[in-house]
Amino acid sequence: MITIELRDASGNILAAAGHAFEALLCVDRVYQPGDQIVLSGARHLFVQMDQGMPAGEIFLPQGKMTWNVPAGEHRFAYAPGIFAAQRHVISARMMSEDEIAARRNIACNPADLRGNTDFYPHCTANVETRNEACFCARNVIDGLRLNTYHGEWPYQSWGIGAREDARCRLDFGRDVRVDEMALTLRADFPHDAYWTGGHVLLSDGTDMAFSLKKSGDRQVICLGRRVVRWMQLERMIKSDDPSAFPALTEWEVWGADL
Repeated sequence: MITIELRDASGNILAAAGHAFEALLCVDRVYQPGDQIVLSGARHLFVQMDQGMPAGEIFLPQGKMTWNVPAGEHRFAYAPGIFAAQRHVISARMMSEDEIAARRNIACNPADLRGNTDFYPHCTANVETRNEACFCARNVIDGLRLNTYHGEWPYQSWGIGAREDARCRLDFGRDVRVDEMALTLRADFPHDAYWTGGHVLLSDGTDMAFSLKKSGDRQVICLGRRVVRWMQLERMIKSDDPSAFPALTEWEVWGADL
């Protein structure tokens, strides 16, 4: 049984829906600080957390997730007004075995949140520019690749605050088979600089160097066929541009579940 619950800050269930394969919940409420959406019933779900957000898949190791509805400054990474609306539609369906086995961008998770989560994929970093939501790590797996500007949605990105030791980690929550990744650099030139290369560290011990060019296009990097649980971008090499601000708009990883 797939279930969706909306709970307030005190844990009270305000609305709920359930179905054997696909649950749909319509909520009439202006979200308040502390509101949470709780999903349960399967480990692989295809979800849409709000009608104003892209849909995507999530992996729940314990078969349950708690999603803190973004509030305050956190909302700048999302479409304006979606959490302030009076009505919200939330959906969650069980993924089929064919979907789980298919090759796809297994990094993409529009529902990812900043901080600790109990669902995956999940992206974190050791630095985020001024600790602002529009520059946080979760933005690089949200499925949006608009990169000719910087700042609020839809131009959110991972900003590094000019740190030379910046690193970004992507956790899948289980072993997956990967073969390729693609990086879309933020390309708000001349405001932005760019990276000429870097390293990707894989959980199997692989340490792979790669090169990048000054481009706003997707840049594809072959990984071979590897089984990993997490990946990390690190030792990024800044170009000699006068700008101090290289940034990453999207990080795609292509592969499949085992």
